[in-house]
Amino acid sequence: MEMDGSVVAVYGDHNSAEVAVKKLITSGFETKNLSVVGKGYHTDEKVVGFYTTGDRVKFWGTRGAFWGGFWGLLFGGLFMTIPFVGHVVVLGYLASGVLAGIENAIVVGGLSALGAALYSLGIPKDSVLAYETAIKADDFLVMARGSADEMARAKTILATTNPSRLDVHEGRRHVATRRARADGATRIFRLLRQPRATCSSPQCVACGAFGLKSDGAGR
Repeated sequence: MEMDGSVVAVYGDHNSAEVAVKKLITSGFETKNLSVVGKGYHTDEKVVGFYTTGDRVKFWGTRGAFWGGFWGLLFGGLFMTIPFVGHVVVLGYLASGVLAGIENAIVVGGLSALGAALYSLGIPKDSVLAYETAIKADDFLVMARGSADEMARAKTILATTNPSRLDVHEGRRHVATRRARADGATRIFRLLRQPRATCSSPQCVACGAFGLKSDGAGR
């Protein structure tokens, strides 16, 4: 299935984020196409601990049940430290993008590994920075990916959960196609504005396309 884009919802607490994820799942969205991002523990907590047992993870802290429950459901994730943001947990499909960015030392305009992973999905840089600011403020991101129709349906579902912010972003492939079409239209417009020229071919396609005058002499 082509992943045409992603939906990102921002929530002020982990309980609201949990409700949002469960609504998406009960509405038929596959867990492999969902992600959750947030701090591993509340800012007021001094220590967080976790350990893994196979494909499961156990967290200590006020958010332990939240992260531990979703770890297996969303096919694992990672726990990382982001400068100026703090300790962040990334679960679901986005985790692989973050890990790839770390392993390949990918840097995108000063963005963190998390920011670079979001940017790689086609999310604009200003939105990426806003999401990182939200996470720093102890907010949570709930994300879904899929076709354009699925993204429209995900947005409708998430809108019922009262997120503080809800965005739909086109995928990189779709953005690149749209930009290529725009560039092509710009080139045609510039050709049309050029002075008329004379062509020696009576069958010239360019003459018909761009209004050039053929002298009919042939070659």
